[in-house]
Amino acid sequence: MVLELDCTHVVLTGGEPMLQPELVPLARALRQEHRIVTVETAGTVFRPVEADLMSISPKLSNSSPHEATRWLARHDRDRDRPEVMRRLMEGSSYQLKFVVDQPEDLDEIVDYLKQFSEVANDRVWLMPQGIRQEQLVEKGIWLNPAAQQLGFRFCPRRHIELFGNVRGT
Repeated sequence: MVLELDCTHVVLTGGEPMLQPELVPLARALRQEHRIVTVETAGTVFRPVEADLMSISPKLSNSSPHEATRWLARHDRDRDRPEVMRRLMEGSSYQLKFVVDQPEDLDEIVDYLKQFSEVANDRVWLMPQGIRQEQLVEKGIWLNPAAQQLGFRFCPRRHIELFGNVRGT
């Protein structure tokens, strides 16, 4: 059990944790045991979860499946839920984390944020898309300064830099 580990900060993630009803009592129990709880979510499902930080990663158009499958229309329809985003931001401290693949994604992020005028720039994190070290370095070269220019923060993918793209990191 998590409580047996020597950790004070627990991140609830993996797929979309907000789909799991058990998330609410789990987060409550962890906080009652004085753990710092972060929930990683796409911001498309609301549950009244207690968290110290909601790390919300809205999906950009670059997140759509490449193949025309039955999931494509569903993904594009459901990836943007501003009403859910607002409820999540009202209930906890939050950050918005965008996965950026190309420079053109920055325009989409700026446009997206126009509907959330209450979001301060320092709550916005830009993270390069990639699963290999060389991809992350290449994108970081232009993304880090672009984030600074926009007043946003840059978020490297340290777990991939340190351990590679492996489960459990």
